[in-house]
Amino acid sequence: MATVIRNPILFPSTSHRPNQNHSNNTFLIFRFPQTSRSSLHSKSRFAFSCSQSEPPPPSPSASPRRRPPYIPNRIPDPSYVRIFDTTLRDGEQSPGASMTSKEKLDVARQLAKLGVDIIEAGFPAASKDDFEAVKMIAQEVGNAVDDDGYVPVICGLSRCNEKDIRTAWEAVKYAKRPRIHTFIATSAIHMEYKLRMSKDKVVDIARNMVKFARSLGCEDVEFSPEDAGRSDREFLYEILGEVIKAGATTLNIPDTVGITMPSEFGKLIADIKANTPGIENVIISTHCQNDLGLSTANTIEGARAGARQLEVTINGIGERAGNASLEEVVMALRCGAHVNGNLYTGINTKHIFLTSRMVEEYTGLQLQPHKALVGANAFAHESGIHQDGMLKHKGTYEIISPEDIGLERTNEAGIVLGKLSGRHALRKRLEELGYELSDDQVQTLFWRFKAVAEQKKRVTDADLRALVSDEVFQAEPVWKLGDLQVTCGTLGLSTATVKLLSSDGSTHVACSVGTGPVDSAYKAVDLIVKEPVTLLEYSMNAVTEGIDAIATTRVVIRGESETSTSTTHALTGEAVLRTFSGTGAGMDVVVSSVKAYIAALNKMLGFKETSPSAEKIPVSSLKI
Repeated sequence: MATVIRNPILFPSTSHRPNQNHSNNTFLIFRFPQTSRSSLHSKSRFAFSCSQSEPPPPSPSASPRRRPPYIPNRIPDPSYVRIFDTTLRDGEQSPGASMTSKEKLDVARQLAKLGVDIIEAGFPAASKDDFEAVKMIAQEVGNAVDDDGYVPVICGLSRCNEKDIRTAWEAVKYAKRPRIHTFIATSAIHMEYKLRMSKDKVVDIARNMVKFARSLGCEDVEFSPEDAGRSDREFLYEILGEVIKAGATTLNIPDTVGITMPSEFGKLIADIKANTPGIENVIISTHCQNDLGLSTANTIEGARAGARQLEVTINGIGERAGNASLEEVVMALRCGAHVNGNLYTGINTKHIFLTSRMVEEYTGLQLQPHKALVGANAFAHESGIHQDGMLKHKGTYEIISPEDIGLERTNEAGIVLGKLSGRHALRKRLEELGYELSDDQVQTLFWRFKAVAEQKKRVTDADLRALVSDEVFQAEPVWKLGDLQVTCGTLGLSTATVKLLSSDGSTHVACSVGTGPVDSAYKAVDLIVKEPVTLLEYSMNAVTEGIDAIATTRVVIRGESETSTSTTHALTGEAVLRTFSGTGAGMDVVVSSVKAYIAALNKMLGFKETSPSAEKIPVSSLKI
């Protein structure tokens, strides 16, 4: 007997194309778990579900909502919330998360598929490499307009000085919708000890720099009062009112040190909305750090209080403890629409999982298993009671379906990949997992797949993801592993012989001894590459169960040459050395370890090639 649901609460679905996510045909419905007729009349409470359902009959109260037209300082639909992704700027400030220009472009393209409204592509004044990366994203991703007119805004960060702002404009001006984001600190502790400026001076700089940004031809200017969470309220109203008059279109309110409580942050947004002159002419934004684990909660409270732009990162990566997580914020808004005032976004949630995995692989920042939504255990059920409930009705313990975020839990086509599988079957399964690979990439991956399949009876989806990570999500190869042979054990010193192939096709061989097989192999690589580095982190985990599991290794290195892998502190002149991560996968743990080390070296060498020793500004010192 079908369950009868009276007066279902309907919300537009966000599970298809970014600009078609509020169609007449697909809805999000809160539904009761299947139960008996008698229990429907009981006084027991039912848990709401956020999963997809077939659309109900048309209802006069259910009006479809699409992404509204983009206007810098106004959103035609008051329930629409813009998603501002700063993975490529604040996210990259995480130690070891440095990405090459190509990796940044790949991530930006994926963010466009995800449907984010604004991509903060970087801090162009930080270095030549950062400038070129932002410019490339502005030219390519910032002009890829889809059939519905969607194209992301491309934003560049700058401090409140003319040099930074002009550099940011030179990088983003090629986009169809360019934005400059400029900031200055407003809290008493920052103004006294960091800026050494009076309130009047800070207001004057903020006002003039917003005017300067507009004078360059930029019609979309965002202003952030750094450390707003600890700033005097009256001073905030004053400086925000002045930058509005100067031409700011978005006011971002950052909880820079992650110190505010959700109710406190919500009241801050409400107070700014109620007391700032001219606030009706701009968009209020939030940027919440996660130092106390409250960034998602604070971001949601900010939206409830009137913010209509939310600054987030994929996987919540970023400075210190990170930022509000895009996937958590978007799905919390979606599942909590009944208490969040029916707020909605233009995010295509089907791309969440693949975007998360791409950022994880490119940055080398592995997710904890219990990470909400995208962690390995997010949809795993081990408790017997939970398993029993899941078998009877998935809604008992899952508030959303994993497929809603692009995580395919089952192989609906019934394809089981093994050593007899061909390219077509491999490509089909990769497409089902969300990967869009070129013919050359599939061809390269196919031979890796066949080598693994020869040793395993069945190649799992986790194995495939590890192989894709190892073959596709890697920096441009300066060096590539050719062959590796190690001798180790209790009878003598560990010895490794390594053959590397350089980008010009030449072959290089070296042999070294060490305390173990990995140590000796790394020393042999060092003899060939001749690049002084320090190994900071080394970790390994098995992708699947069993003795034949693929092992994935992650390493973090720091270059010891200060000429091209460092940034210069803007205030002290101190050199800050960058760190680089690399990952490798293979059924041989030593091979995967060497691949990870070479991947990190390639990323560092690629950065050196695109970063001449010019004046640089430390990205690590930019915290808003």
